[in-house]
Amino acid sequence: MRHRARFGIPLTLVLALATAGCATTTTTAVDDRAAAGAPAAFSSCGRQLSFDRPPERAVTLDQTSTETLLELGLQERMAGTANLKTKIPAQYQEAYAKVPVIAPKLATGEQLRSATPDFVIGGSTDLYTKDRAGTREELAALGVPTFVSAVDCPQQNEAGKSPFELLFSDYERLGRAFGSEERAGELAREQRAAVAKAGENASKAVGQGGKRPTVVYLYSVFNGMPYVAGRTGLPSEMSRIVGAQNAFDDVDEDWPEVSWEEVARRNPDFIVIGDLSERGRPGDSAAEKRDTMAADPVVSRLAAVRENRIVEVPGIELDPSVRSVHALGLLAAAMKDLGYVR
Repeated sequence: MRHRARFGIPLTLVLALATAGCATTTTTAVDDRAAAGAPAAFSSCGRQLSFDRPPERAVTLDQTSTETLLELGLQERMAGTANLKTKIPAQYQEAYAKVPVIAPKLATGEQLRSATPDFVIGGSTDLYTKDRAGTREELAALGVPTFVSAVDCPQQNEAGKSPFELLFSDYERLGRAFGSEERAGELAREQRAAVAKAGENASKAVGQGGKRPTVVYLYSVFNGMPYVAGRTGLPSEMSRIVGAQNAFDDVDEDWPEVSWEEVARRNPDFIVIGDLSERGRPGDSAAEKRDTMAADPVVSRLAAVRENRIVEVPGIELDPSVRSVHALGLLAAAMKDLGYVR
């Protein structure tokens, strides 16, 4: 965090003063409803968190965390959001309008402390750095617990859990923290059912040569180079569920940069495009990605491109979030539409 101080005051002291102010202004409200939730304790990406009472001033550092809390009906407990990448879906817009936006993009330490949070939630550890919201260690020293999605640190969770199960564990942990276990459990059950439905025809999926159909997930194009889903990204798990094979499963990254020649060499049965048009960067929209592939002298000759075996999904849903089961459903439906379920 670079805001060491405009006035020569150490950042940790400024944060301490801010969070102390938060505690005194919310004590009465918290005490009045202390019986609403029993003390909760659980681990989050290597840190043990404990709550004597449900948080009242939570701040979310990214859109996926924001939408999770809104889905759990916790907008009244939110003191701020940050880092909006795309439009908020219609079902969340009314609730989202009630929550202050502390930063349109990545929140700084100064923006975070202005919201006087009693709980900070982010989808990934890279949101907690000195030049962003501050490290988890800094915030813990000030008595502010920090949450990171279990999907971002699978090595620190129970072995063998799928990315979707880790995502559902996020809902359940957050439900315990906020005393909203019933809604969190309901959401996890709903999404488990959606995952099971998407996998109903996995055993019937057949592609080239009688093998599982292969797919390339094109997330973005930057400086003319494609970024695709590797083995550790959620799309590999999506592929497994519906009976497909991620063509770049041998690359141990979430979203590696590759070459168009390598995409062509993998010769996928079909291509999934992540539409990031609302983000607004060059090459983000699905239409731009289609045009780029059609203009490439090698990729344009792929059967998947020539025969329009291309599926468009919202790009944000290819990263773990409360909306990811929607993209999974689109993928399962596309497998049928393209004739890969027999």
